Amino acid sequence: MTAMPLPESASDSIHLLTIAEYAELGEVEHGYTELIEGRLLMSPSPAFKHNRAMGRLYKRLDQQVPDDLEVVQELDVDLELAPVGAPGFSRRPDVMVVRGDTGDRIEAEGGLVLASEVVLVIEIVSPGSKRLDHVDKRRDYADAGIPNYWILDIDDPISLTACRLTDDFGYVDDQVATGTFTTDVPFPVEVSLDRLV
Repeated sequence: MTAMPLPESASDSIHLLTIAEYAELGEVEHGYTELIEGRLLMSPSPAFKHNRAMGRLYKRLDQQVPDDLEVVQELDVDLELAPVGAPGFSRRPDVMVVRGDTGDRIEAEGGLVLASEVVLVIEIVSPGSKRLDHVDKRRDYADAGIPNYWILDIDDPISLTACRLTDDFGYVDDQVATGTFTTDVPFPVEVSLDRLV
């Protein structure tokens, strides 16, 4: 399918945002935004069950993360898929694990978390985000080189799909867990999934 070209006057007024311009926006309205090839993507605020699972997962991971890593919630990530000054790509995962020096770098330099600082990104599936989390974000995070991606589905039965980045195939599923999720990648962790909701 070919997109219809915009009228010349309309295409002249379109401005695709760079990562720097996106970072300057701050919060634009209720909910949150992401940046896809310079275009803002608006998402509604998460529901109570989603937020509860996110908080409990954060707490569980924070208790087990090694000292050289840090667990953070709902921060923008520059996927580093575009050169500086070009229309950018940014996602806001629910939870992620970053290198321990990431916060210091942001304090000193400003900007967003960089994909190269992220060792694990986690999305919690909402009713309206199944395809987004399983297809679009999975592709974007793999393209950005983030080594580990977990998809937590809080519908019954609660499950967690752990994906690992490979050189040839993007993400491959390491395991799909229900009940208790246990792994050594990217660090030893155990999470009782049923206790997240």
